[in-house]
Amino acid sequence: MTTTPEGVSLGMPQLPAPDYPADVRARLEADAREIIARYPDSRSALLPLLHLVQSQEGHVTRTGQRFCAEVLGLTTAEVTAVATFYSMYRRKPSGDYQVGVCTNTLCAVMGGDAIFEALQDHLGVGNGETTGDGKVTLEHIECNAACDFAPVVMVNWEFFDNQTVDSAKRLVDDLREGAEVEPTRGARLCTFKDTARILAGFPDEREGAVEGGGSAGHASLVGLRLAKGESAPARVVHPRGGGVPQNQRPAEHPSSHDAPQDTSASDPSHPAGPVAEEGE
Repeated sequence: MTTTPEGVSLGMPQLPAPDYPADVRARLEADAREIIARYPDSRSALLPLLHLVQSQEGHVTRTGQRFCAEVLGLTTAEVTAVATFYSMYRRKPSGDYQVGVCTNTLCAVMGGDAIFEALQDHLGVGNGETTGDGKVTLEHIECNAACDFAPVVMVNWEFFDNQTVDSAKRLVDDLREGAEVEPTRGARLCTFKDTARILAGFPDEREGAVEGGGSAGHASLVGLRLAKGESAPARVVHPRGGGVPQNQRPAEHPSSHDAPQDTSASDPSHPAGPVAEEGE
C-alpha cells in the first residue's frame, strides 16, 4: 500500500508490465520499424502498432502497451488513452473468432436482435464474453454498411449475410468444432490474431482479399453502376402522381423531388398562395 506524507492511502502500487521474451520482442521490433517508417511522424503509427501487439496475444496487454510506448517515445498513459478509446482493441483475452451480430436499426428489425438473443442462450455467454473453450467471443455491433444483406453477422470482420437464428447457431457451432466455414463474400476466414496483423498493415495474402475479389455484393454495387452509366437510370416519378410535366421540370435537377416548385404545382389538390407579411 502506498501513502502520501499526510498518510492518505493511494491504493496498491502498479507493478511494472513484464516484457516480451527476447525472441518475440526482436520480431515485434522489426515489424514496428517497418510500420513506423510509413509515417512522417512516428506517433501516427500508434493505431497499427496496437493492432500489431494485439496480433501477438489476442488482446492489448499491459506488455503490449509498454512496448508501443517505448518504440514511439510516448508515455504508457498516452498509449492507454488510445487503446481504451477504440472498440476494436480488446482489453481482455478473447476468442479465436469474434462473432459480431449487427443490432443497428435495419438488421435489428430484420432479425438481428433475435439472432443476438438466441446466440447468447446457445453459447451461454453475454455481450463481450467468450466461450469456455476460448473459441468464440460474442458481441453486438453497430452498422457495418451491409444493410442490403440484413441481418448480417460478422466473424473477424468477414461477412455472413442474410442470417437467421438457425444459420447463426450452425455458424458458431462450426467455429467451435473447427469445421470449415466460408464467408458469404470476401476472403477466407482467419483467426482474430491473423486479422489483427492484417489490420496492422501487413500483406493480406488470402484468396479473395485482393482487388476484384468480390467482397461487395450485387445490391451494394447498383449505385456505383448507375453512377458509371452502366445501367439505365431510374424513372423519375412525380410526387402524388401528377403536377409539373416532365418537359417543364428544370433540367439541372435529377429528380422532381429536388426541384423547387410552387405549392399549387407540387400539390394541385391543396393550392395555397404565398403567406402574406404582417401589415400587408
